[in-house]
Amino acid sequence: MKPEHALNPKLKQLMKELGDAINESLSESEQISDVITRIKQGGYDVFLVLEATIGFNRREDQAPAGRSSLSRGEKKGEPDFRLNAQDVKFLKSLRISSEDAA
Repeated sequence: MKPEHALNPKLKQLMKELGDAINESLSESEQISDVITRIKQGGYDVFLVLEATIGFNRREDQAPAGRSSLSRGEKKGEPDFRLNAQDVKFLKSLRISSEDAA
């Protein structure tokens, strides 16, 4: 019997492609490259570690037959969404207003 939390191969491949696309877009960013160059010119070595949390929820209309898309304890409706100060700082660095997310 297959565990419910196991990823199907298609979703696993799509997640890998998403990670590759994010890495490529960061490495091709002129703005990031320019700032890294200036930091190096200032005499510093640079390394960049980003943490991303990407979640997947199966939409109810596409759940496998006989299986609810809601896990135990989940409620239908709006998700509980909170931003901490670090989240707001990160969004601002991407020029995303946190007020739009509220």
